[in-house]
Amino acid sequence: MHKPSQKISRLVATTAIAATVLAAQAPNVLAVTQPHPDQELNQEAVKKQLHVEGVEQLENGVKLDLSSDQTAFIRLFSEDMAKVSILKEGEEEYFSEAITKKEWGTPSFDVSEEKSEITLTTDEITIKIKKEPFGVKFLDKEGNVINEDYMQNGSGYDGEKPYVYKKTTEDEAFYGFGEQSGLEVNQRGESIGMFNTDAYAYGTDTKYLYTSIPFFIGLKNEKAYGMFFDNTNRSYFEMASESDDYYYFYADDGTLNYYFMYGPEIEDVLDRYTELTGKMDKPAKWTLGLHQSKWEYSAEDIERVAETYREKEIPVDTMHFDIDYMDEYRVFTWSDKFGDEALHQKLDAMNFKKITINDPAVKKDPGYFMYDEGTANDYWAKNPDGSNFVGEVWPGESMFPDFSKEEVREWWASKHDILFDKGIDGLWNDMNEPAVFDGPYHTMPLDVTFGEGENKRTHEEYHNLYGHDEAEATYDAFEMYKPNERPFVLTRDMYAGSQRYAALWTGDNVSEWDHLEMSLPMNMNVGLSGVPFVGNDIGGFAGRPDAEMFARWIEVGAFLPFSRIHYDSDKKAEGKKQAQEPWAFGQEVEDISKKYIEMRYKLMPYLYNAFIDAAEQGTPVQQPLVYQFQDDENTYNVSDQFMFGKEMMLAPIVEEGQTERDVYLPEGETWVDYWTGEEFDGGQTITTEAQLDHLPIYVKKDSMIPTREVQQYTGEKPLENLVLDTYLNEKATYSFYEDDGATLDYKDGEYNVTDLEVKRKGKHIEFKKKEKATGYDTDLESYTLKLNGEEAPKRVRAAKAKYKEVSSVEEVKSTQESFFYDNEEQALYVNVPADEKHKVKIFFNGKKDKAGKSDKKK
Repeated sequence: MHKPSQKISRLVATTAIAATVLAAQAPNVLAVTQPHPDQELNQEAVKKQLHVEGVEQLENGVKLDLSSDQTAFIRLFSEDMAKVSILKEGEEEYFSEAITKKEWGTPSFDVSEEKSEITLTTDEITIKIKKEPFGVKFLDKEGNVINEDYMQNGSGYDGEKPYVYKKTTEDEAFYGFGEQSGLEVNQRGESIGMFNTDAYAYGTDTKYLYTSIPFFIGLKNEKAYGMFFDNTNRSYFEMASESDDYYYFYADDGTLNYYFMYGPEIEDVLDRYTELTGKMDKPAKWTLGLHQSKWEYSAEDIERVAETYREKEIPVDTMHFDIDYMDEYRVFTWSDKFGDEALHQKLDAMNFKKITINDPAVKKDPGYFMYDEGTANDYWAKNPDGSNFVGEVWPGESMFPDFSKEEVREWWASKHDILFDKGIDGLWNDMNEPAVFDGPYHTMPLDVTFGEGENKRTHEEYHNLYGHDEAEATYDAFEMYKPNERPFVLTRDMYAGSQRYAALWTGDNVSEWDHLEMSLPMNMNVGLSGVPFVGNDIGGFAGRPDAEMFARWIEVGAFLPFSRIHYDSDKKAEGKKQAQEPWAFGQEVEDISKKYIEMRYKLMPYLYNAFIDAAEQGTPVQQPLVYQFQDDENTYNVSDQFMFGKEMMLAPIVEEGQTERDVYLPEGETWVDYWTGEEFDGGQTITTEAQLDHLPIYVKKDSMIPTREVQQYTGEKPLENLVLDTYLNEKATYSFYEDDGATLDYKDGEYNVTDLEVKRKGKHIEFKKKEKATGYDTDLESYTLKLNGEEAPKRVRAAKAKYKEVSSVEEVKSTQESFFYDNEEQALYVNVPADEKHKVKIFFNGKKDKAGKSDKKK
């Protein structure tokens, strides 16, 4: 689905403001705020192209003197990444707050110059620079064009607006761009805008949402590259929306600089991009559990809901405190009931983690310590005349901290002891676009200023960074007050690089089927933008779902990287008092909810290890199929299926009344129905039934998935037995990471890494493990190897030790050096001591017959 034309966007922008303010204050109103009208490029101006007048070789690239008193730098940061900058006279090269790594070892490269072009060559890429008109072309080491300027327009400035035109082919696909609306994962054909916007109850065609990440991945001829346009001003991406011959991106102001990085695999691009902008931290395990929240929970509601979860034995880790916990919305305060020690003691006794919301707006209220201190120290955003900017938000007239200043960030961080002293475990930043109820287009005027002296910036330039710097300040509060605990910050506003500090939820979505459907490509593109820790409000925030919708949503929600049920005030629910806890829709939906939430907790070792990959390589947890299968062009536009980690593929139901669906199985793999064990060849589309309680899940053959017993909250029980759920064809491997899941001790080497392997060898199967790191004092006593779809064994042994056959799954999990064959499930369970030094060999009567694999077509 394409976004509306710019003319329509302008109409929406100019008519939605008043309605949005009403929506914030009155029930039964849904509206979408959009920013001031788009600034289009002058198409005549962009045809006046630059040309090269002089060349100077640098230590890491070249400097080019261009016409119109402009200068270009093309610098090699690595053998597969370059930065292109075009600067006006007097400008310096630009690095935004997104960039965390500025110093790179200069790669080996050659430079040559001919009459019409300059060539830079590394071991991985070649950059050809055309002199007249000026243009840049990137090639791989075989000489294939990866990306090139569209030479009819090129790159440069239209007045103050920097722009770049790029050539494209009809089959080129585009992914990423952070948080985008719409129902398609491939953003080709889209008109994309980036200006962080409080878009309450946004729709599938809303152009501007809460987060701006001007990074995307291009996929052409099965090879991937990345493009990061590091410009914090409002920016635009016309991704072959006007022609199949070109795409272009530009900004309202600022310098022209972008980073090009070559894969050729998508995972290589993301690894490099997140090396540049930073990778997420290893998360605390509790943050991966289920979260529960509502705007306008009373203190009694929070206690009641927490108790009900425990009584019904539905796993959950965290209760959220929305803005009602504050004293008249004054940040860093508690109202009497929410601050009552008895409430916190009860939640602590039930082993709940607690998260409080926080807004940037500080109530203008002499005598209130935050206002007094901020005013005395000159910490507020300024009007052009130097006076303090005042805008209306939840507390009424409010001041806005200038987070661009380091001293303001330190001050903000220092106030979090007021929350931590109540036992708060995580922090939730809201309204940080920043949203201003009485401001133009629901934010500050663009001429409000931040910083001072050489660091002074207008709101127009700083807007997309406001939430990023607030997230850094919030993150730093943990180092200040909880120095060895893993921080958890949740935000709805980001710029590139914010993944260093925070997880993202996708703002105020709606209880509508297309929002459930939209959440899939939205999350996948956020993940492909360097932010693995992402989720949506399960069931929808605005409006209320019915039983069917909630059931389908919780099935998906149980597998989101960030999994939270959160919903709007009853005042806005159009007269419906429908709650959104799992038991609020009747027994059937409660049972469905419990089934899939328990599955999340069972899969916690697998999920945690997926987050370790995210922290170490920038790998998304919720992946589009194209991430793993970019050689299969049939995956390029699959928007309603996703990979959950490396091994599992989910095909959710996202349409009302649907009880069956088509599922595409990527080529090159054999796929196993998780529920039935039926096998299918890849490279085909199948049709599967999916009644209300059924989420279609498929597992790659030769996969090993670590699982554990279900807990009511993470950390309830030590991990003593790790189940290795294995789907074996020839060989399955897994590198299992383990640490305490809570502290920063892993940075001192307190972690374990164990390589696990199961391999078929003629008439027997071998299991072996290799300990690669042993710095963590583990509770793990045994592995239970679960071999799905195998026949009953003749014997099991490790060296001279013969394993004992037992009579149940429960017995085998608790008895070392034992095995059990489940005839009904056709699964073999083998309990291997964690300290087993020998290969475990499983012998059968004959070689397994792998016939019966289904190749049925749609």
